[in-house]
Amino acid sequence: MRDPHDVMISVKDLRMRYGTNDVLHGVDFTAHRGEVICLLGPNGAGKTTTIEILEGFRMRSEGEVSVLGVDPAHADENWRARLGVVLQAWRDHAKWRVRELLEHLGGYYAPYSTDRIKRPWDPDELVAAVGLTEHADKKVRMLSGGQRRRLDVAIGIVGRPELLFLDEPTAGLDPEARREFHELVHRLTDDDDTTILLTTHDLDEAEKLADRILILNHGRIVADGSADALSRQIAGEAEVRWTLDGQRFVHSTTESTKYVHELFKQHGDAIGDLEVRRASLEDTYMTLVRKAESLEAVGAR
Repeated sequence: MRDPHDVMISVKDLRMRYGTNDVLHGVDFTAHRGEVICLLGPNGAGKTTTIEILEGFRMRSEGEVSVLGVDPAHADENWRARLGVVLQAWRDHAKWRVRELLEHLGGYYAPYSTDRIKRPWDPDELVAAVGLTEHADKKVRMLSGGQRRRLDVAIGIVGRPELLFLDEPTAGLDPEARREFHELVHRLTDDDDTTILLTTHDLDEAEKLADRILILNHGRIVADGSADALSRQIAGEAEVRWTLDGQRFVHSTTESTKYVHELFKQHGDAIGDLEVRRASLEDTYMTLVRKAESLEAVGAR
């Protein structure tokens, strides 16, 4: 059972209206310390609006919002120092050198250091953590697109945030840099108990990183759970594949564990290439979004 003191984000009946246009319709969710939550949804679903409200950059129309125990609409600089934000594109710091820039920005966080969290992150450690040690003395304008993206992440975490917002963080990264970024995310959550709210269009990334996935569609949360739990929700059957005596077999079942157990009981070590497949996150996502849109269309009639 989770400690209620570990709630880092609490959102209840969040609504946002622009004129007569409702963008968010009663959004509810919580995020706990050390949890990675991925917010998925089609363009225009309300993801950016939701995150901007949580970051304190946009006022909501209705509802209750608590971030790190504070209403973002009335938060101060002490609260903001506890947050980290990585945008899709950061302001250009072309004339700065990488380490010099991080040391400079880190200085703004020093007054907000606590007994529990020493701020800022040491610039050499941070440069190493994001894989820019070889480029620490380069001017930002000399970095490649992928290297600049690593710098964006470094800027977002320089103050050792308790809560980190990541907007498409691996856009423009090559596969190796993407893998290193994923390792950094795990380090932040495992070692520092950082809570992370992530938006991405990369469903494979969401599945690898997220403890929980929220799917937002037309301003409503239409699904909330782990990738595995969501796939079970839409697909009762799993596909069991195996080989036996050189032949390939496929069987669909709602009780894959029991079926595999019986399979080994019957054939033992003769079973080869065993694989149990459930619906992928992409299958799950598309099914849940289409289902929500169908319900929306029926309700609009």
